[in-house]
Amino acid sequence: MLCNSIINFWIDVRINLLSAFNPEAMIKYGGLLIMFLAVYAQTGLFFCFFIPSGAFMFTGGVLIATSSLHYDLVTVCSTLIAASVLGCFTGYWFGRKTGPLLYKRKDTRFFKQKYLKAAEFFYQKHGHLALTAGLLFPITRTFAPIVAGVVRMSFNRFVLLVFIGSVLYILPYVITGYLVGRIPVIKKYLPYIITAIIIVVTTPVVIRIIREFKKAGKEIPE
Repeated sequence: MLCNSIINFWIDVRINLLSAFNPEAMIKYGGLLIMFLAVYAQTGLFFCFFIPSGAFMFTGGVLIATSSLHYDLVTVCSTLIAASVLGCFTGYWFGRKTGPLLYKRKDTRFFKQKYLKAAEFFYQKHGHLALTAGLLFPITRTFAPIVAGVVRMSFNRFVLLVFIGSVLYILPYVITGYLVGRIPVIKKYLPYIITAIIIVVTTPVVIRIIREFKKAGKEIPE
């Protein structure tokens, strides 16, 4: 019941955010810089986890195909991969700096040490998946680098994983948008396509994350 409520809440949030943000108008106004900031903020700033960066990238791909965005596909993809990697570095740095304080912090209504231990346990078991595949999905792409910093994952290993994850995260959105943009007839359905894509890729991972963390919470030692 709780799991279903969380999933439904997240779907509603994504739909409302996509209604509030107009990626096409914002990209036409701010260009590649807006796309860079959207990706960097969602991967690097924990308070920007809600930004629909996937919608910006997909729309950017469409605008490249229709010549509304005057950058080539390689430039856009390379720039956004760099934004993702830099965002992950920021999250990792924040996690390393705040980690000791978090481990010393007393339990409160919204923070409990067992949650932090569950996150650490989750990383010990699924570190590669949490960083590489985690960047493909909302929520995890924001908090995965932070937790990696908190548990002090090897930086060299971290760099490799977030680079691979960033490539897998950026390319499908931009290239899919580009291919869709080559078919003018579906442009008027663009907002619905973006919403559907984000909901489809978000819902399964939210379910998986909830189950994994509940499992980790039961398995970690008291």
